[in-house]
Amino acid sequence: MAKGRSVERVAAALAGLGLGGRARELPDSTRTAAEAGAALGCEVGQIVKSLVFRVPSTDAAVLVLASGSTRVDVGKLSAMLGEPVEQASGGFVRERTGFAIGGVAPVGLVAPVTTYVDRGVLAWDRVWAAAGSPRTVFDASPSELVDATGGAVVDVAE
Repeated sequence: MAKGRSVERVAAALAGLGLGGRARELPDSTRTAAEAGAALGCEVGQIVKSLVFRVPSTDAAVLVLASGSTRVDVGKLSAMLGEPVEQASGGFVRERTGFAIGGVAPVGLVAPVTTYVDRGVLAWDRVWAAAGSPRTVFDASPSELVDATGGAVVDVAE
């Protein structure tokens, strides 16, 4: 497994959650859901996208975990939160999560981030999420992912 602070932080978080040993390094990039699905030989929908949004009024970060086969409706997310959100910049994502875009893991973040899990993730028996780098992933059941992140299950897909 690749070494690096981000990957090690995720591995430690997974171990602490009782999900240790589930991270895998792949030979090719898993930066996009399509790349990850192809590398793992699974449906794109089984890939969990970790999308970070910024709430301009408070400068807060919001993490949305969504199925790789769906798009997050920013209008629905804004309506649910009661204020506008915007896609976060790469610098904001790294500062708030400790990860670079393409490797944002739902666990092992450097600081707590309000997390939501789109209902579409629950449609699968097993899902794969980034494990701290664009070439590392881990698998979990949707319920394990919800429990591990403390994320509220919501409907924010288009």
